[in-house]
Amino acid sequence: MDHETGSPTGDGIPGADGTPGTGSDPGSPVNGTKGPSRKTVLRAAAALGMAVPVSLMGVPALARTAAERGEAPEMTPTCDDGDDPTIPQMEGPYFKPNSPQRTSLVQPGTPGVRLTVTGYVFGRACKPISRALLDFWQADTYGTYDNAGYRFRGHQFTDANGAFKLTTIVPGLYPGRTRHLHVKVQAPGRPILTTQLYFPGEPRNNTDAIFDPRLLMNVRSVGNGKEADFDFVLNVPQ
Repeated sequence: MDHETGSPTGDGIPGADGTPGTGSDPGSPVNGTKGPSRKTVLRAAAALGMAVPVSLMGVPALARTAAERGEAPEMTPTCDDGDDPTIPQMEGPYFKPNSPQRTSLVQPGTPGVRLTVTGYVFGRACKPISRALLDFWQADTYGTYDNAGYRFRGHQFTDANGAFKLTTIVPGLYPGRTRHLHVKVQAPGRPILTTQLYFPGEPRNNTDAIFDPRLLMNVRSVGNGKEADFDFVLNVPQ
């Protein structure tokens, strides 16, 4: 198990290329107003156990939703096709292919603060992407990576609504880096986006050379753990 250091490396997956982009920032007004994000609509439908109406599949792909900003959602959501793709970042030296398929990286007795990360994967036309691959890896609570096995490594696929959910722990700190998660995201048959996700309010965000605020998750404390969310926007046509 090692700390992550060194210079950027390739994706580590044969025939795969990175995809440029930026993070999930609040969208621009449409016709002078702001509609609710796709996440607001999808989360509300999921909470009620309802299928998402086709007419509501055109709202913006935002991590910071209208509800989270304290704005009242419009009756008729609008779509902002101008959402920028999520930006790529270095893979680092500790990616391992062939991670197990699982949505939880936590095993019985795993030390660390529990963290649940949820979100959606969208394309440039504001439509969710089902069966998108997300491959996560991270340091443990002590700031080390498991290079002998697959602890804190795993991949999953988005559901029919483009949603994902990861159960893990808050990664530990180690010299030279702020707190972060690694992820590769790939729409079926499209190039791979390799990037990292960050935590707000971390002192090392100010000194980490590759930290980018566009990749900040929304993080909140819930009981003894934390919940976070982030939406990925892939540079794929729809």
